[in-house]
Order: sequence, then C-alpha cells, then structure tokens
Amino acid sequence: MTSDPSAPVAPVVPRQRAVLDSAHVGDIKGAFGTIRQHEDAHRSLRSRALALLAIVGPGLIVMVGDNDAGGVATYSQAGQNYGNSLLWVLLLLVPVLIVNQEMVVRLGAVTGVGHARLINERFGRFWGWFSVGDLFLLNFLTIVTEFIGVSLALGYFGVSKYIAVPLAAAGLIAITASGSFRFWERSMFVFVFANLLVIPLFFLAHPKIGDVATHFVVPGIDGGANSTSILLIIGMVGTTVAPWQLFFQQSNIIDKRITPRWVNYERLDTWIGAVVVVIGAAALIAVSAFAFEHTRYFGQFSDAGATATGLEHVLGSTAGTFFALVLLNASLIGAGALTLSTSYAFGDVFGTKSSLHRSFSDAKLFYGIFAALVAGAAAIVLIPGAPLGVITLAVQALAGVLLPSASVFLLLLCNDREVLGPWRNPPWLNVLASVIVAVLVLLSLILMATTMFPSIDVTTVSLVGGVLLAVGLLGFGFVALRSWRGAAGVTVIESGPSIPKEQWTMPPLALLARPVWSTGRKVAMLTLRGYLVVSVVLLVVKAVQLGGG
Repeated sequence: MTSDPSAPVAPVVPRQRAVLDSAHVGDIKGAFGTIRQHEDAHRSLRSRALALLAIVGPGLIVMVGDNDAGGVATYSQAGQNYGNSLLWVLLLLVPVLIVNQEMVVRLGAVTGVGHARLINERFGRFWGWFSVGDLFLLNFLTIVTEFIGVSLALGYFGVSKYIAVPLAAAGLIAITASGSFRFWERSMFVFVFANLLVIPLFFLAHPKIGDVATHFVVPGIDGGANSTSILLIIGMVGTTVAPWQLFFQQSNIIDKRITPRWVNYERLDTWIGAVVVVIGAAALIAVSAFAFEHTRYFGQFSDAGATATGLEHVLGSTAGTFFALVLLNASLIGAGALTLSTSYAFGDVFGTKSSLHRSFSDAKLFYGIFAALVAGAAAIVLIPGAPLGVITLAVQALAGVLLPSASVFLLLLCNDREVLGPWRNPPWLNVLASVIVAVLVLLSLILMATTMFPSIDVTTVSLVGGVLLAVGLLGFGFVALRSWRGAAGVTVIESGPSIPKEQWTMPPLALLARPVWSTGRKVAMLTLRGYLVVSVVLLVVKAVQLGGG
C-alpha cells in the first residue's frame, strides 16, 4: 500500500530523559519566554530568536556569577599591582570556559541527571560523597567571602555590616524560595544586567584602548615573572574556572527543562556568557590599571573596599560608587548561584525533590539547605574577630583540591558511552579538553603546594611542572592514538533508527551497564584519591596552625 504524501504527519514525541524529579519535565519557562514541551525546533529567524530568549539563562548566570566578590578583588589586584600586563590571561580563559561548560551543557540536556548523581553512579559512592562533601565545604567558605564582599560594598556607603549582611541574606532566600523558576531567573538577570555598570566605570578611568588591545594579545608581566605574579595568574584562573560551575549549570539546565533539541541554543547562551565574563574581568583590570598608574595607590592593593575608596580619591565619587555597586552585585549573584549549586548537589545524592519549580512546602530539604548555608555564612561574617583571612586562604586551597577531580570526572563522563551515547566527545575535543584539564590540574597542584609551603619557589615549580605536563601529554596522546586505531574497526550502534541524535537521551540509571575500569584507570583513580586525602589533611593542619597563630 502506498502512503498518501498529502496526509498529515504525526509529530515525533522525543524520548523522555531519565529525570529524578517530575518537576524537571514540562514547558521551558524562561525569564524572557516560554517553549512548550513538545514544540518543534524553530525554523524562521524570528522564531529562533524567540527560542534563544526563552532558553538563555543558565550559561549567562553561571558565567556572570563566576565574577563574584573574589573575582572582583582578584582582577582589581591584577590591575592595581601589574597594570594591564596580565590581560592576556583572560583571553586564554575563553576557550577553557567554553570547552568545560559545553561538556556540562551536553551532560545536563542529554542525561537529565545532576553532576553529583552521575559521579555517584558511575564512579562509586566514595567519589559521590567526596564530591558533594568537598563541594559543600568549599561553597560554604566561598559564600562567607561573598558576604564579606557585601559588607565591604555597603560599608562604602556607610551601612553597618550588621544591617547589610542580614538584609542581603534574607533577600537571597526570598528570591530563591519563591517557588517560581521564572521569578528566580528574572531576579538573577537583574544582577546580570547590573554587571554592565563596569562599562561606564571603564570609561571613567580614561582608558587607552590601544594599550588594552596590545596587552590582550601580547603576553607579559609588569616587573617580570616571580612567585607573587605567578600566584596571581593562578588565582585569576582559579577564580574564573571553579568547580561549582559544573554542578550548577548542569542542574540548572535540567531544572529549566532544556532537552537535547535545544542544546545548540544553550551552547550559544554559554558562549555569550564566556565572552561577557571576560569583558567584565578585563574592564575591572583596566579600571584599576589606568586609575592608579602614577599614583600612590599603584602596587598597594589590600582589598576591594579599599579599591572603591581609592577610585573615589582618584576619579571621583561616581567611580567609587559604581565600583562598590559592581562589588555588591557580584557578591549577591555569586552567593545565590554558589548556594544553589550545593542544594542541587545534595538533592542529587539523596534523591530528594530539588527544583525551583516547587514551592517551599513541597521541597523543604532543598530550600532548607539553601537557607541554612546562606544564614550560616552570613552569621560567620558578623562574628567579631572571625578568622576571615584564614577562610579566604582556605577557599583558594580547597578550590585547588577539588578542581583536579571535578575536571577529570567531567572528561570521563563525556566519554562514557552509556551516559552520552552519540553525544560523546569527538576525538578532537578530547585532545583539547585533555590539555585544558592537565593545565588546570597543574595549576591547582601549584596553588595547593604554595598554600601548604609558602616558602616554595613557585617559578621553579611551575617550570618543572610544565615540562612534566608536556611529557605526560605526549605519552597520553600516544596511548590514546593506539586506542583509537584499535577501535577503528568496531561498529557501535548509538541508537535505533527511530531515535535521531537530537532525541537520544540517557536511559534510566538503573538500566546502565556498570563501567569497566582498566588497570591503568584504577591506578590513576587511586592516585587521585591519595592526593585528595593527603591534601585535605594538610589543609586542615594548616588552617589549625593559622587559626591558632
């Protein structure tokens, strides 16, 4: 029998993802639009633009949130102490951000399962609990630094921290526990748009555009390379590429109900966010560089609050006010995103309801964790004589501890045939991602070593580490090449003919075959576990010594 070509064709209903919360299924209700659950991909330019407006959010929020209080302080320090000479570091971070977060985009859209749950299921309970426990501690201490930023920013306007910090904490809890994903996202976009204050602030510093452009593409370090400048470069990388970003964006994509059909839109959202965050960071460096050059403030960075005061003295009250508002905004969006990533991760591990679509009464543990983290971090800032300097140091060191495992797991998950099927990394992306992960691991090791042993020669360690990294990458490339050649004759059926790639999603976790680990992978994971355990012990000892001193 011949089919009638004029007969209507029934729409193909995509296979549902293996979601852990029923609230993660339904219409996409973004800040700027709605996409129905079974709506077809858009074809016209106008409809595609409207779809992007509806989907945009997770990428922009995670990127702008990464320019938090610590980021503002780090970039201001770079400009105030080294002028524009470190701008080139930011340009190198663009591909790092895009590659890392693009892998997260695919994991979220295709699996429907959060990062912590995937680690727990594919690598074992130890790694699942470790990832969440370490993330909890790191995020909590980082949230403390965000409220330090709040107190410094509003302190510039003469507001007592005993008023500023509780109000900020209450506001974040109210925004997040509203029970409406759309309301929460719109609130976050207020912070995203407020970040644009760096643009008029940049022009208030009377910048020399040619100088900025030159330092963006010509590497150099004002005064030459030394331990202090190398540590600051590592700090710039660490504050821009943070472990919480992986957990937050993957879960936020799932919570927003973004499926594989909309992956390209979310990729664009992430690319835009990466560009925005680098432009913002560059503006902050340039402001301090141009404002403080040839003044008594140059090379004398102390904290972000002092930078606001210095800008007022050099450029006027408008510049000081804008900088304080940028710091306040960065602190609030950073605290909100960081805390939410922790709530998402706990929901992954405990299997509880974890969605901004749910009301407080319907997801008490999810919102309760958020509120407890925010309230606890705010309370620490208000304690007279609290060791805030030790906390700031611990944040940097813990980020160095967690980054190697988070980066390695991300790469392994994106090559897991059972998890991503036809969405796995292509060989060229594995090469690029492996280089990026290796460099991040090296930087985290250097940061950790200098935290534990301040007298160590950072320049020598960096050079030796760079040589070992190059040798290791060559060896890894040789082994990988042999592996790819050996697998060239193997045919793998990614999905049935009735399930195109755009509709392929991960099956329920219970149906996945357990991953088979080679001897080499077992040795590598045991080595990583040993490094993590030793690092945490050393960090605790160091914190006790500093606290007692």
